[in-house]
Amino acid sequence: MTEVFFYHLQSRPLEAALPQLLEKCLERGWRCAVQTTSSERVDALDQLLWTYDEASFLPHGTDRQPEPARQPILLTTSESNPNEAAVRFLIDSASIPDLSPYERVIHLFDGNDSDAIDQARGAWREARAGGHEVAYWQQGPDGRWQRR
Repeated sequence: MTEVFFYHLQSRPLEAALPQLLEKCLERGWRCAVQTTSSERVDALDQLLWTYDEASFLPHGTDRQPEPARQPILLTTSESNPNEAAVRFLIDSASIPDLSPYERVIHLFDGNDSDAIDQARGAWREARAGGHEVAYWQQGPDGRWQRR
C-alpha cells in the first residue's frame, strides 16, 4: 500500500519546505512529481527550484517541456505520471484519484488556511478508508518536522 503523508505547514512557507523534502527524495533515488492546480504555480515552482539555494539546485522540469519522462522532478498540473515518479507531492489542494502507482503521496497544506485544513482532513479520511498507511507531520517553531 502507498504511504500517505500530510505535512502541516505552519512556521515556514511551502517555498522553504518543498525543496528540502525533494532533496531527501532524490537522496533516496526516488523520482518525484509535484502537482499543483495552476500553470502559474508551476512556473513559480520552476523558478524556485533553480534559485532556492545558491550552492545547489534541484534537477527538474515541467510537463510542458520536451521529454517530461526524463525529469527526476516533474512539475505539473496533470494527474499523469510520465516520469514514473515514486513520490507524488500534492500542493494547493491538488488531488489524484489513484494512489497505487506511488510509494508515497505527500500532501503539503497551509495550516493558516481553514479550507486547506478541511481538504487535508478529507484526504486523510479517504486514505485511511483505502487502507493506506497515513502519517501526520507538523512543523515545530524551528521549522523542523515532527511526526505526530
